[in-house]
Amino acid sequence: MGGVAIVAVDGKKALKEFVELPYGLYRDDPYWVPPLRIAVKELLDRGKHPYYANAEVEFFLARQDGRAVGRVAAIIDKAHNRVHEENAGFFGFYESVNDAAVARALLSRARQWVVDRGASFIRGPVSPSTNYECGMLIDGFDSSPMVMMTYNPRYYPVLMDQVGLRKAKDLFAYLSNSHKIEMTKIERIADRVLATSGVRVRPINMKDFHAEVERVWEVYSKAWSRNWGYIPMSREEFALMGKEMKQILKAELVLIGEVGDRVVGFALALPDINQALKPAGGNLLPTGLLKILYYQRLVKSVRVLALGVVEEYRTSGLAAAFYATLVRNAKRLGYGDCEMSWILEDNVLMNRSLEVMGAKRYKTYRIYEWN
Repeated sequence: MGGVAIVAVDGKKALKEFVELPYGLYRDDPYWVPPLRIAVKELLDRGKHPYYANAEVEFFLARQDGRAVGRVAAIIDKAHNRVHEENAGFFGFYESVNDAAVARALLSRARQWVVDRGASFIRGPVSPSTNYECGMLIDGFDSSPMVMMTYNPRYYPVLMDQVGLRKAKDLFAYLSNSHKIEMTKIERIADRVLATSGVRVRPINMKDFHAEVERVWEVYSKAWSRNWGYIPMSREEFALMGKEMKQILKAELVLIGEVGDRVVGFALALPDINQALKPAGGNLLPTGLLKILYYQRLVKSVRVLALGVVEEYRTSGLAAAFYATLVRNAKRLGYGDCEMSWILEDNVLMNRSLEVMGAKRYKTYRIYEWN
């Protein structure tokens, strides 16, 4: 085998190799869900996607004997560094063959790139930030990921250890079933909250979707601002994400908490569209779209991916009211399995609450750091 060459992605041909690499790597993996190529290309479009207005990013390919054997993105996220007052660099979109030399070459190049731009360390994977897919799966390889969650081979964490990266933070995913959750206690809390706090919980108004997304964006910016890894999203970025989710969301699973006209919290669960994406193999045409539309009707799982309350209402029990309403609505819509993810390992309150409700921790994802 020849040496490993790391090259920056320049031009359409190299970008195509960057996009295509995982489809070859995971060809025989029964749990991998091929993302739609068109969606991957849109997310990587540094000229058009609003994420890049506040970030500098370079994409790299690893080649061995002329063949692409790995890829990585090196990222300087200005919004993150402004909010957290640190000089962090990030890596994302990491994929590679099972070879420590390839992993080391890729990650060293990414680290050098961010250090050259003022970073004092590199952290990841985030693709391209914690608002998108992030974390490396280190436990729970025996099932496919749910919507907007990551998946990778078992050898990836081994490679990270061999290269010298260390754990920065673990993220947990819990699984429960809407038909089995012990609801008595949580419904009692929820009913009390709704009766005494002046908060009402309602589904999103799809006829006023754009304005609703604006209201939620303001709460998102307040409710998450102190969380580890939080990165503010611009209005444009948040609106684009809302537009993309609109195609699959169910109004009864997007809840808004209000006191009078003021939004004080929201909860978002999405049907697990990954179950419909898998048969499409990453393509919309010629038959991918038909497959997605067909299988979308058969999806019976949901992922709760956001539940946020502004600070002054955190102790009101509003989170319980959201959760009770989500479970009730999911059950009524015929959804069974329900993933809650991701939860920071040191979010004691949330982890304990989920365990009390009988949810089982079934996947662990890791964010790494390298000085």
